[in-house]
Amino acid sequence: MIVAIIDGYTDEPAGLGVPPYLGIYPRYAYGAIKKARKDARVFYLTIDDLRAAFEGENGIATKNKTPNFPKAREILEKADVIIYIGGLHTPGKYLSAVPSQVEEVARFIKPFGGVKILGGPAFMGSAHAGGTKITSRELLLAQSIFDHIVYGDLEAFLFDYLTNPKDADPFRFRNYNELRDYAIIGAEVVKQFPDFPDFVIVEIETQRGCPKAMGIGGCSFCTEPVRYRTVEDRPIEDIVAEVKALYDLGVRHFRVGRQSCIFSYMAKPNGRVPVPNPDALEKLFRGIRSVALDVKTLHVDNANPAVIANYPEESIRIAKALIKYGTPGNVVAFGLESADPKIARLNNLNATAEETYEAVRILNEVGARRGPNGMPWLLPGINIIFGLPGETKKSYELTFQLLKRLLDDGLMVRRINIRQVVVFPGTPLWHLRSKIKTEKHKKLIQHYKYKIRHEIDLPMLRRVVPVGTILRDVRAEVFDNGLTYGRQIGSYPLIVGIPKEMPLNRFYDVLIVDHGFRSITGIPVPINVNTESPRVLGYLPGIGKKRAVKILASRPFRTKEEFFSVADGKNREMLEGLITL
Repeated sequence: MIVAIIDGYTDEPAGLGVPPYLGIYPRYAYGAIKKARKDARVFYLTIDDLRAAFEGENGIATKNKTPNFPKAREILEKADVIIYIGGLHTPGKYLSAVPSQVEEVARFIKPFGGVKILGGPAFMGSAHAGGTKITSRELLLAQSIFDHIVYGDLEAFLFDYLTNPKDADPFRFRNYNELRDYAIIGAEVVKQFPDFPDFVIVEIETQRGCPKAMGIGGCSFCTEPVRYRTVEDRPIEDIVAEVKALYDLGVRHFRVGRQSCIFSYMAKPNGRVPVPNPDALEKLFRGIRSVALDVKTLHVDNANPAVIANYPEESIRIAKALIKYGTPGNVVAFGLESADPKIARLNNLNATAEETYEAVRILNEVGARRGPNGMPWLLPGINIIFGLPGETKKSYELTFQLLKRLLDDGLMVRRINIRQVVVFPGTPLWHLRSKIKTEKHKKLIQHYKYKIRHEIDLPMLRRVVPVGTILRDVRAEVFDNGLTYGRQIGSYPLIVGIPKEMPLNRFYDVLIVDHGFRSITGIPVPINVNTESPRVLGYLPGIGKKRAVKILASRPFRTKEEFFSVADGKNREMLEGLITL
């Protein structure tokens, strides 16, 4: 049996599977297939493999991508089963990957004869952009292309289908006992990931469902409680075993990110705000580090700020464990969405503005210290959604004022994610969609996005990574229009623009020299002042374009003293150890 898994990339409220992330769905699917049919040959293809095979240079294949399987067409021709995994519920901007929708993959796979299965979160639709209202169009298209659409867990369906097709139920969900083998066996698929082993970060699941939703219901827009109506915590030993399997294969970057709130892992239910369990988190991350001694990235993702604000002692213990066993540059994404209490009540949001402020303050107190990779150890991020029902001009202003207060009080927020609401069937928001006024408030939304980017993001970024900071291990990913763009591997890494062409898929240490609204400019170090271009030299602190011309005219320098006599020595302390002749 030949099986082709096509990864169209996924992005959900509680999970990411867009490169360099390898999400849970392809791994679990691979594990279920191999457990059911050991003799099966399973090929992991990405949507970029298909774009390269079927569209070549005329398609939307992302820049600088080398196909994983040049013979993708041949594999699909021979495949007995073709599985497509996709679904984009939280639209974002991605540096070197373009997630697909059902329409795109349907064009590619329609001619082939294998049994076609659709899995992942795609059955609920795929958000093309913020503010898009999902219709049944994609689902109708899927029904015409795919033999099976899986609404439950893909891995459960695949195992049943390959062992006894008549018993396969597309609505069945598995439990964590069943998942254990799928996850460990499925780790092997990482070897087929295009950027394995150096440039892959693996998303690890700890929990499904939303603890707050079980107490008082979920946020109006969120698909997590729609798909998973109960909360189930994955056993610590199972998580550690999966990490060990991946680590033994060569994976060195992990994000324990597949949950709605990492601070609520194994928490005690308590209505709106569950009581955190620091002992469980300590045991989990200690266990992970015991089997992954030389891990390079160990980060987390989401957290409910109300948990941290209402249980500060327990949350501080958890934050300290994340720092002790994790790696610097870690970001905990807070789902604020809106600082307007009226909007919070109408949409059943996670936390109040005051709770979010307090949670940011607590994480700064514990995690603001800078780590060896140049980033603070543990900082909060804030998610904002524009377009929720009930919004007025006052709503936008209240959210802006909260962010300004954080800035004025000297606190750090790693990133502020602003998106327009997306409406999915089955969410409470689906029944309120007539009250969404994104078109009516279009100018207001644009105005406040501009204010946040210019008045909050820019000074905040200067605080998080000041000029002179050295970021270690920045991977060069994309070259475009005279700039090389790179990132550290991790949870919400900063995009660094390097003003020259650099060999891609290598790691560099980078000196931060300038800031944009959401990205930074950096120069790889050490800097050879005898050979570097005047453009790059002009970016160095204290030099500028005019002095770069003088440097060019005075080269070659025989000593650093000669260089600093021309370059002006006021930034000598910063540059002394970073230049070479």
